[in-house]
Amino acid sequence: MPVTKSPRLLLPDADISGPLFVGIDLGGTNIKAALVDGQGQMVAFHTEPTNVQNGPDDAAIRMGHSVELLAHCVGLARSDIAAVGLGTPGPQDLSTGVLLKPGNFPGWENFPVRDRVAEHCGHAVTYANDATAAAYGEFWVGSGRDDTSLILLTLGTGVGGGIIIHDMTIEGAHSHGSECGHIIVDSSPTARMCPCGQPGHLEAYASATALKARASERIRDGGVGTLADAVNQGEPLTPILIGNHAEQGDQLAMSLVMETADWLAIGIVTLMHTIDPSAIILGGAMTFGRDEHPVGRAFLDRIDTCIRRHTFPTLAKKTALRFATLGGHAGSIGAAGLGRLTWKQQNS
Repeated sequence: MPVTKSPRLLLPDADISGPLFVGIDLGGTNIKAALVDGQGQMVAFHTEPTNVQNGPDDAAIRMGHSVELLAHCVGLARSDIAAVGLGTPGPQDLSTGVLLKPGNFPGWENFPVRDRVAEHCGHAVTYANDATAAAYGEFWVGSGRDDTSLILLTLGTGVGGGIIIHDMTIEGAHSHGSECGHIIVDSSPTARMCPCGQPGHLEAYASATALKARASERIRDGGVGTLADAVNQGEPLTPILIGNHAEQGDQLAMSLVMETADWLAIGIVTLMHTIDPSAIILGGAMTFGRDEHPVGRAFLDRIDTCIRRHTFPTLAKKTALRFATLGGHAGSIGAAGLGRLTWKQQNS
C-alpha cells in the first residue's frame, strides 16, 4: 500500500455508533476523503496531493486506500464502512463509471474510475459529478439543509453546478445534467469564448478565469486606481486581489465584482425559471469573503437585485439566495451522503 499521512480525527471523544460512510472528492490538486456518520457529521478527514502526472491508476489506488485509512482511524476495518461515494470532475459517463476527457487531467481519458476505486477499497462506489456531490452536501447538512430543492453554483476556475430536488440528483440522460456553467448568457457575435470551446456560456463571464480576463483587459485599456497600480507593479492578478482592492474602495475593482454579479444573475434567472428551486446557493473560492466581508455582501445583494428585476415576482419573493457553508468539505461530505442514499435504498 502507498505510504500517506494519517487522517485527521475530528471527533476524538465522540461516541461513534451507527453506520459510517466515506466520501471521496477528486480534484486537480488534491484528493479529499471524509468519514461521515449517518447525520452528516464529519468524523475524520484525509487529504493528499492528486499527483495527476502519475496517472489515474496511481490515484485510484490511493483513493481506495483512503477508505481503509479512515476506517482504521476509528478502530474499524474497511469492511465496517457501510458505503462509499466518489465525486470527480466531468465530463463523465455516470452509468458506466467512466471519466471521459477531464480538462485538468491529461492522460486520464476514458478511465473507469468508479470501478477501479471500488476494486481498491473493497466496496461498490456511488459515482457523481463533483459539483453534484457538493450540492448534495449543502442540501444534506449545509446551507440548504432546510430546503426541499436547490441549485448550487460553484464559482472558481470555472462555474460548476449541481441540482438537487427532494434527495434526487439531476444527472440527465447523457450524464450532462446540471452543467449550469454552460448555459448561454450572451448570444451576440462578440460573445466571450468559454474554455469548453463554445461562445457565450456563463463560465465565460462569471468564473475566476473570466474575472481575471476582464480585469486584465480593463487595465490594459487604461483603467486606473489601486488595483491597476498593483498589477502594473507586478502583483499577480487574482480574484482575491480584486476583492481586496474593492474592499478598499477601488472603483475599477468594485465594478469588476459587480459586473460578475450581473452576469451571474442572468444565468440564475434562467435556472430559476427552469427548475423553480427552493434556494440558490453560491459556493467555491470566488465568493469575495461571503457574508463575513462587505464585498461578499455587496456581491450577493447585487445578484439579488438583478434577479428581482428579471424574474417572476413569486420566484423573486420566495427563492432564497445565500452562500454555501461547507467550504472545501462539501464535495467529500456530499459524496458520502450519496453513498448513504444508495445504501439506504439497498437496505430498505
